[in-house]
Amino acid sequence: MIERKKIQEIVDSYDNKHITIGVLGGHSALDVCRGAKKHGFRTLAVCQKGREKTYTKYYKTRDDGRGCIDETIVLDKFSDITKPNVQEQLRELNTIFIHNRYFWVYFDFRDIENNFMVPIYGTRSMLKLEERDVPKNQYYLLEKAGIRFPKLIKSPKDIDRLVIVKVNEAIRGYERAFFYATSFDDYKKKSDELLSKKMITKEALDQAVIEEYIIGAQVNFNYFYSAVDDELEIMGTDTRRQTNLDGLIRLPANEQLEVLKYMKPKIIETGHIAATTKESIIEKIFVLGEKFVKTTKKECPPGIIGPFALQGAIAADKGKEEMVVFDVSMRIPGSPLTRFTPHSGYLYGDSISYGERIAMEIKKAIEKNKLKEIVT
Repeated sequence: MIERKKIQEIVDSYDNKHITIGVLGGHSALDVCRGAKKHGFRTLAVCQKGREKTYTKYYKTRDDGRGCIDETIVLDKFSDITKPNVQEQLRELNTIFIHNRYFWVYFDFRDIENNFMVPIYGTRSMLKLEERDVPKNQYYLLEKAGIRFPKLIKSPKDIDRLVIVKVNEAIRGYERAFFYATSFDDYKKKSDELLSKKMITKEALDQAVIEEYIIGAQVNFNYFYSAVDDELEIMGTDTRRQTNLDGLIRLPANEQLEVLKYMKPKIIETGHIAATTKESIIEKIFVLGEKFVKTTKKECPPGIIGPFALQGAIAADKGKEEMVVFDVSMRIPGSPLTRFTPHSGYLYGDSISYGERIAMEIKKAIEKNKLKEIVT
Protein backbone atom coordinates (compact mmCIF):
# COMPACT_ATOMS: atom_id res chain seq x y z
CA MET A 1 0.00 0.00 0.00
CA ILE A 2 1.28 3.46 -0.91
CA GLU A 3 1.90 5.47 2.22
CA ARG A 4 -0.60 8.30 2.56
CA LYS A 5 2.30 10.57 3.46
CA LYS A 6 3.79 10.11 -0.03
CA ILE A 7 0.50 11.08 -1.66
CA GLN A 8 0.27 14.12 0.59
CA GLU A 9 3.78 15.14 -0.48
CA ILE A 10 2.61 15.02 -4.10
CA VAL A 11 -0.38 17.19 -3.22
CA ASP A 12 1.99 19.65 -1.51
CA SER A 13 3.89 19.97 -4.79
CA TYR A 14 0.72 20.81 -6.76
CA ASP A 15 -0.25 24.28 -7.94
CA ASN A 16 -3.55 24.64 -6.08
CA LYS A 17 -4.70 27.36 -8.46
CA HIS A 18 -4.61 24.94 -11.39
CA ILE A 19 -6.01 21.64 -10.08
CA THR A 20 -7.33 19.14 -12.64
CA ILE A 21 -10.15 16.74 -11.76
CA GLY A 22 -9.41 13.36 -13.38
CA VAL A 23 -11.72 10.42 -14.00
CA LEU A 24 -11.85 7.16 -15.93
CA GLY A 25 -13.99 7.48 -19.06
CA GLY A 26 -17.10 5.65 -17.91
CA HIS A 27 -19.45 5.04 -14.96
CA SER A 28 -19.89 8.58 -13.58
CA ALA A 29 -17.26 10.57 -15.47
CA LEU A 30 -19.63 13.06 -17.11
CA ASP A 31 -21.35 13.84 -13.81
CA VAL A 32 -17.99 14.42 -12.11
CA CYS A 33 -16.65 16.61 -14.93
CA ARG A 34 -19.83 18.67 -15.23
CA GLY A 35 -19.64 19.49 -11.53
CA ALA A 36 -15.91 20.21 -11.70
CA LYS A 37 -16.33 22.59 -14.63
CA LYS A 38 -19.11 24.45 -12.83
CA HIS A 39 -16.72 25.19 -9.96
CA GLY A 40 -13.81 26.27 -12.09
CA PHE A 41 -11.68 23.12 -12.32
CA ARG A 42 -10.03 21.75 -15.44
CA THR A 43 -11.23 18.24 -16.30
CA LEU A 44 -9.56 15.18 -17.76
CA ALA A 45 -10.93 11.77 -18.75
CA VAL A 46 -8.69 8.72 -19.15
CA CYS A 47 -10.34 6.61 -21.86
CA GLN A 48 -9.95 3.20 -23.44
CA LYS A 49 -9.64 2.84 -27.22
CA GLY A 50 -12.87 1.81 -28.81
CA ARG A 51 -15.07 3.54 -26.26
CA GLU A 52 -13.62 7.04 -26.13
CA LYS A 53 -15.95 9.11 -28.38
CA THR A 54 -18.28 10.08 -25.55
CA TYR A 55 -15.37 12.03 -24.08
CA THR A 56 -13.21 12.94 -27.09
CA LYS A 57 -16.12 14.04 -29.29
CA TYR A 58 -19.67 14.23 -27.95
CA TYR A 59 -19.00 15.99 -24.63
CA LYS A 60 -15.62 17.51 -25.38
CA THR A 61 -15.35 21.17 -24.28
CA ARG A 62 -16.03 23.54 -27.19
CA ASP A 63 -14.79 27.08 -27.76
CA ASP A 64 -18.33 28.37 -27.12
CA GLY A 65 -18.33 26.90 -23.61
CA ARG A 66 -20.40 23.78 -24.26
CA GLY A 67 -19.17 20.39 -23.07
CA CYS A 68 -17.39 19.34 -19.89
CA ILE A 69 -14.33 17.27 -20.90
CA ASP A 70 -11.31 19.56 -21.33
CA GLU A 71 -8.68 16.93 -22.01
CA THR A 72 -8.48 13.19 -22.66
CA ILE A 73 -5.82 10.54 -22.46
CA VAL A 74 -6.70 7.54 -24.67
CA LEU A 75 -5.05 4.25 -23.69
CA ASP A 76 -5.09 0.78 -25.24
CA LYS A 77 -6.69 -0.45 -22.02
CA PHE A 78 -7.73 1.24 -18.79
CA SER A 79 -5.12 -0.60 -16.74
CA ASP A 80 -2.36 1.25 -18.64
CA ILE A 81 -3.10 4.18 -16.34
CA THR A 82 -0.45 2.85 -13.94
CA LYS A 83 2.31 3.16 -16.56
CA PRO A 84 4.93 5.67 -15.34
CA ASN A 85 4.55 8.04 -18.29
CA VAL A 86 0.75 8.26 -17.82
CA GLN A 87 1.12 8.90 -14.09
CA GLU A 88 3.71 11.58 -14.79
CA GLN A 89 1.32 13.29 -17.20
CA LEU A 90 -1.43 13.25 -14.57
CA ARG A 91 0.83 14.72 -11.90
CA GLU A 92 2.07 17.44 -14.26
CA LEU A 93 -1.56 18.51 -14.64
CA ASN A 94 -2.01 18.64 -10.81
CA THR A 95 -4.60 15.88 -11.05
CA ILE A 96 -6.87 14.78 -8.22
CA PHE A 97 -8.42 11.49 -9.38
CA ILE A 98 -12.03 10.59 -8.56
CA HIS A 99 -12.31 6.82 -8.19
CA ASN A 100 -15.33 4.75 -9.17
CA ARG A 101 -16.36 1.13 -9.74
CA TYR A 102 -14.13 0.89 -12.82
CA PHE A 103 -11.10 0.80 -10.54
CA TRP A 104 -11.83 -2.78 -9.52
CA VAL A 105 -13.65 -3.90 -12.66
CA TYR A 106 -10.77 -3.18 -15.01
CA PHE A 107 -7.68 -3.15 -12.79
CA ASP A 108 -5.72 -5.41 -10.55
CA PHE A 109 -6.60 -3.41 -7.49
CA ARG A 110 -3.23 -4.10 -5.90
CA ASP A 111 -1.74 -2.13 -8.78
CA ILE A 112 -3.85 0.91 -7.84
CA GLU A 113 -3.09 0.48 -4.14
CA ASN A 114 0.65 0.03 -4.57
CA ASN A 115 1.72 1.69 -7.83
CA PHE A 116 -0.68 4.51 -8.73
CA MET A 117 1.20 7.55 -7.44
CA VAL A 118 -1.57 10.03 -8.14
CA PRO A 119 -3.75 11.50 -5.35
CA ILE A 120 -7.21 9.91 -5.20
CA TYR A 121 -10.13 11.75 -3.64
CA GLY A 122 -11.42 9.34 -0.99
CA THR A 123 -10.00 6.24 0.63
CA ARG A 124 -8.39 4.09 -2.07
CA SER A 125 -8.06 1.01 0.15
CA MET A 126 -11.82 0.76 0.75
CA LEU A 127 -13.01 0.07 -2.79
CA LYS A 128 -11.98 -3.58 -2.63
CA LEU A 129 -14.19 -4.04 0.45
CA GLU A 130 -17.20 -4.11 -1.87
CA GLU A 131 -16.01 -7.61 -2.76
CA ARG A 132 -17.29 -10.34 -0.50
CA ASP A 133 -14.13 -12.48 -0.38
CA VAL A 134 -11.75 -10.01 1.29
CA PRO A 135 -11.08 -9.29 5.00
CA LYS A 136 -13.17 -6.57 6.65
CA ASN A 137 -15.51 -6.55 3.66
CA GLN A 138 -18.92 -4.89 3.48
CA TYR A 139 -20.61 -7.61 5.56
CA TYR A 140 -18.01 -7.15 8.30
CA LEU A 141 -18.51 -3.38 8.33
CA LEU A 142 -22.30 -3.65 8.31
CA GLU A 143 -22.23 -6.11 11.20
CA LYS A 144 -19.88 -3.88 13.21
CA ALA A 145 -22.14 -0.90 12.51
CA GLY A 146 -25.24 -2.76 13.64
CA ILE A 147 -26.90 -2.42 10.23
CA ARG A 148 -29.15 -5.27 9.15
CA PHE A 149 -28.16 -7.21 6.04
CA PRO A 150 -29.61 -10.43 4.58
CA LYS A 151 -28.84 -13.64 6.45
CA LEU A 152 -25.95 -15.46 4.81
CA ILE A 153 -26.39 -19.16 4.06
CA LYS A 154 -23.06 -20.93 4.51
CA SER A 155 -23.81 -24.03 2.44
CA PRO A 156 -26.31 -24.77 -0.35
CA LYS A 157 -27.43 -27.74 1.75
CA ASP A 158 -28.61 -25.26 4.41
CA ILE A 159 -31.06 -23.44 2.13
CA ASP A 160 -34.37 -23.36 3.99
CA ARG A 161 -35.99 -20.22 2.54
CA LEU A 162 -36.06 -18.16 -0.64
CA VAL A 163 -32.46 -17.13 -1.37
CA ILE A 164 -30.58 -15.26 -4.05
CA VAL A 165 -27.31 -16.82 -5.20
CA LYS A 166 -24.77 -14.18 -6.26
CA VAL A 167 -22.39 -15.89 -8.66
CA ASN A 168 -20.15 -14.18 -11.20
CA GLU A 169 -20.78 -14.64 -14.89
CA ALA A 170 -18.32 -16.73 -16.88
CA ILE A 171 -17.93 -14.15 -19.66
CA ARG A 172 -18.09 -10.92 -17.68
CA GLY A 173 -16.61 -11.71 -14.31
CA TYR A 174 -17.59 -8.33 -12.90
CA GLU A 175 -21.31 -9.02 -13.49
CA ARG A 176 -23.26 -11.60 -11.55
CA ALA A 177 -25.47 -14.33 -12.95
CA PHE A 178 -27.86 -14.18 -10.00
CA PHE A 179 -30.40 -16.94 -9.56
CA TYR A 180 -33.02 -17.79 -6.94
CA ALA A 181 -33.55 -21.01 -5.03
CA THR A 182 -35.85 -22.30 -2.30
CA SER A 183 -34.07 -25.56 -1.40
CA PHE A 184 -30.88 -27.52 -2.06
CA ASP A 185 -32.61 -29.50 -4.83
CA ASP A 186 -33.76 -26.27 -6.45
CA TYR A 187 -30.23 -24.85 -6.15
CA LYS A 188 -28.74 -27.96 -7.80
CA LYS A 189 -31.21 -27.90 -10.67
CA LYS A 190 -30.67 -24.23 -11.48
CA SER A 191 -26.90 -24.16 -10.97
CA ASP A 192 -26.42 -27.30 -13.08
CA GLU A 193 -28.39 -25.66 -15.90
CA LEU A 194 -26.21 -22.52 -15.76
CA LEU A 195 -23.07 -24.66 -15.70
CA SER A 196 -24.21 -26.73 -18.67
CA LYS A 197 -24.82 -23.55 -20.67
CA LYS A 198 -21.39 -22.24 -19.60
CA MET A 199 -22.98 -19.10 -18.16
CA ILE A 200 -21.06 -19.68 -14.93
CA THR A 201 -18.03 -21.74 -13.91
CA LYS A 202 -17.72 -24.29 -11.13
CA GLU A 203 -15.05 -22.14 -9.49
CA ALA A 204 -17.34 -19.08 -9.50
CA LEU A 205 -20.23 -21.15 -8.12
CA ASP A 206 -18.07 -22.42 -5.26
CA GLN A 207 -17.26 -18.80 -4.38
CA ALA A 208 -20.83 -17.54 -4.72
CA VAL A 209 -22.61 -15.77 -1.88
CA ILE A 210 -26.00 -17.15 -0.86
CA GLU A 211 -28.26 -14.61 0.84
CA GLU A 212 -31.84 -14.77 2.06
CA TYR A 213 -34.03 -12.83 -0.37
CA ILE A 214 -35.66 -9.85 1.30
CA ILE A 215 -39.11 -8.83 0.11
CA GLY A 216 -39.43 -5.06 0.28
CA ALA A 217 -39.35 -1.77 -1.58
CA GLN A 218 -35.88 -1.55 -3.10
CA VAL A 219 -34.12 1.75 -2.62
CA ASN A 220 -30.56 3.05 -2.63
CA PHE A 221 -29.53 5.58 0.01
CA ASN A 222 -26.83 7.81 -1.47
CA TYR A 223 -24.63 9.71 0.97
CA PHE A 224 -21.79 12.18 1.08
CA TYR A 225 -19.49 12.40 4.10
CA SER A 226 -17.61 15.70 4.27
CA ALA A 227 -14.25 15.11 5.91
CA VAL A 228 -13.69 18.87 5.79
CA ASP A 229 -16.79 19.68 7.86
CA ASP A 230 -17.17 16.28 9.60
CA GLU A 231 -20.79 16.11 8.47
CA LEU A 232 -22.91 13.49 6.73
CA GLU A 233 -25.33 14.50 3.96
CA ILE A 234 -27.99 12.59 2.03
CA MET A 235 -27.47 13.19 -1.68
CA GLY A 236 -30.63 11.40 -2.79
CA THR A 237 -32.45 8.12 -3.19
CA ASP A 238 -32.98 5.97 -6.25
CA THR A 239 -33.73 2.46 -7.40
CA ARG A 240 -32.19 0.25 -10.09
CA ARG A 241 -33.10 -0.66 -13.64
CA GLN A 242 -31.87 -4.15 -14.44
CA THR A 243 -31.91 -6.25 -17.57
CA ASN A 244 -33.47 -8.56 -18.44
CA LEU A 245 -35.39 -8.58 -15.15
CA ASP A 246 -37.20 -5.29 -15.80
CA GLY A 247 -38.48 -6.54 -19.13
CA LEU A 248 -39.75 -9.78 -17.61
CA ILE A 249 -41.66 -8.19 -14.73
CA ARG A 250 -43.54 -5.93 -17.16
CA LEU A 251 -45.18 -8.97 -18.74
CA PRO A 252 -48.45 -10.50 -17.49
CA ALA A 253 -47.86 -13.51 -15.21
CA ASN A 254 -48.95 -16.10 -17.80
CA GLU A 255 -46.58 -14.64 -20.40
CA GLN A 256 -43.73 -14.55 -17.88
CA LEU A 257 -44.12 -18.30 -17.43
CA GLU A 258 -43.90 -18.83 -21.17
CA VAL A 259 -40.85 -16.59 -21.60
CA LEU A 260 -39.07 -18.27 -18.69
CA LYS A 261 -39.14 -21.54 -20.61
CA TYR A 262 -36.62 -20.00 -23.01
CA MET A 263 -34.57 -17.65 -20.87
CA LYS A 264 -33.58 -17.05 -17.26
CA PRO A 265 -33.77 -13.75 -15.39
CA LYS A 266 -30.57 -11.71 -15.33
CA ILE A 267 -29.87 -8.86 -12.96
CA ILE A 268 -27.42 -6.63 -14.84
CA GLU A 269 -27.26 -2.96 -13.90
CA THR A 270 -28.48 -0.83 -16.81
CA GLY A 271 -29.75 2.36 -15.23
CA HIS A 272 -31.49 3.97 -12.28
CA ILE A 273 -34.79 5.65 -11.50
CA ALA A 274 -35.12 8.55 -9.06
CA ALA A 275 -37.18 7.42 -6.07
CA THR A 276 -38.40 9.57 -3.23
CA THR A 277 -38.91 8.38 0.35
CA LYS A 278 -41.38 9.64 2.87
CA GLU A 279 -40.07 12.25 5.25
CA SER A 280 -40.67 10.15 8.35
CA ILE A 281 -37.79 7.80 7.50
CA ILE A 282 -35.18 10.51 6.78
CA GLU A 283 -33.85 10.34 10.32
CA LYS A 284 -33.49 6.56 10.00
CA ILE A 285 -31.52 7.08 6.77
CA PHE A 286 -29.17 9.49 8.52
CA VAL A 287 -28.68 7.17 11.50
CA LEU A 288 -27.69 4.27 9.22
CA GLY A 289 -25.17 6.44 7.40
CA GLU A 290 -23.71 7.87 10.60
CA LYS A 291 -23.24 4.36 12.00
CA PHE A 292 -21.45 3.32 8.84
CA VAL A 293 -19.14 6.37 8.80
CA LYS A 294 -18.23 5.87 12.47
CA THR A 295 -17.45 2.20 11.90
CA THR A 296 -15.22 2.85 8.87
CA LYS A 297 -13.20 5.40 10.82
CA LYS A 298 -12.51 2.78 13.46
CA GLU A 299 -12.01 -0.25 11.21
CA CYS A 300 -10.46 1.29 8.06
CA PRO A 301 -8.81 4.60 9.00
CA PRO A 302 -9.14 7.34 7.86
CA GLY A 303 -12.58 5.91 7.04
CA ILE A 304 -14.97 6.68 4.22
CA ILE A 305 -14.39 10.04 2.53
CA GLY A 306 -16.97 11.64 0.24
CA PRO A 307 -19.56 9.58 -1.69
CA PHE A 308 -20.92 6.19 -0.68
CA ALA A 309 -24.23 4.34 -0.82
CA LEU A 310 -26.15 1.77 1.19
CA GLN A 311 -28.29 -0.18 -1.25
CA GLY A 312 -31.10 -2.50 -0.28
CA ALA A 313 -34.79 -2.64 0.54
CA ILE A 314 -37.22 -1.35 3.13
CA ALA A 315 -38.68 -4.46 4.73
CA ALA A 316 -41.66 -4.64 7.06
CA ASP A 317 -41.46 -8.28 8.06
CA LYS A 318 -41.04 -7.63 11.79
CA GLY A 319 -43.93 -5.24 12.23
CA LYS A 320 -41.84 -2.15 11.53
CA GLU A 321 -40.07 -0.58 8.59
CA GLU A 322 -36.42 -1.50 8.53
CA MET A 323 -33.68 -0.98 5.97
CA VAL A 324 -31.93 -4.17 4.92
CA VAL A 325 -28.68 -3.46 3.06
CA PHE A 326 -27.78 -5.74 0.13
CA ASP A 327 -24.73 -3.86 -1.14
CA VAL A 328 -22.42 -1.04 -0.13
CA SER A 329 -20.82 1.29 -2.67
CA MET A 330 -17.58 2.66 -1.21
CA ARG A 331 -17.34 5.40 -3.87
CA ILE A 332 -19.52 7.53 -6.12
CA PRO A 333 -22.59 5.49 -7.13
CA GLY A 334 -23.24 5.00 -10.82
CA SER A 335 -26.49 6.97 -10.85
CA PRO A 336 -26.22 10.64 -11.92
CA LEU A 337 -29.84 11.43 -11.08
CA THR A 338 -29.68 11.85 -7.31
CA ARG A 339 -29.95 15.61 -7.87
CA PHE A 340 -33.51 15.01 -9.08
CA THR A 341 -34.51 13.93 -5.58
CA PRO A 342 -35.00 16.68 -3.00
CA HIS A 343 -32.63 15.78 -0.17
CA SER A 344 -29.57 17.88 -1.10
CA GLY A 345 -31.91 20.79 -1.92
CA TYR A 346 -33.20 20.82 1.64
CA LEU A 347 -29.63 21.63 2.69
CA TYR A 348 -28.33 23.77 -0.17
CA GLY A 349 -31.47 25.39 -1.55
CA ASP A 350 -31.10 23.72 -4.93
CA SER A 351 -30.53 20.00 -5.41
CA ILE A 352 -26.99 19.24 -6.57
CA SER A 353 -25.32 16.31 -8.28
CA TYR A 354 -22.55 14.15 -6.86
CA GLY A 355 -20.14 15.70 -9.35
CA GLU A 356 -20.92 19.18 -8.12
CA ARG A 357 -20.76 18.17 -4.45
CA ILE A 358 -17.32 16.59 -4.97
CA ALA A 359 -16.09 19.77 -6.68
CA MET A 360 -17.48 21.89 -3.84
CA GLU A 361 -15.62 19.75 -1.29
CA ILE A 362 -12.29 19.86 -3.13
CA LYS A 363 -12.65 23.62 -3.63
CA LYS A 364 -13.39 24.13 0.08
CA ALA A 365 -10.47 21.89 1.08
CA ILE A 366 -8.13 24.01 -1.06
CA GLU A 367 -9.45 27.23 0.50
CA LYS A 368 -9.02 25.84 4.03
CA ASN A 369 -5.64 24.25 3.25
CA LYS A 370 -7.11 20.78 3.96
CA LEU A 371 -6.60 19.11 0.59
CA LYS A 372 -4.23 16.56 2.14
CA GLU A 373 -7.02 15.44 4.48
CA ILE A 374 -9.33 14.26 1.71
CA VAL A 375 -6.92 12.35 -0.55
CA THR A 376 -5.14 9.02 -0.23
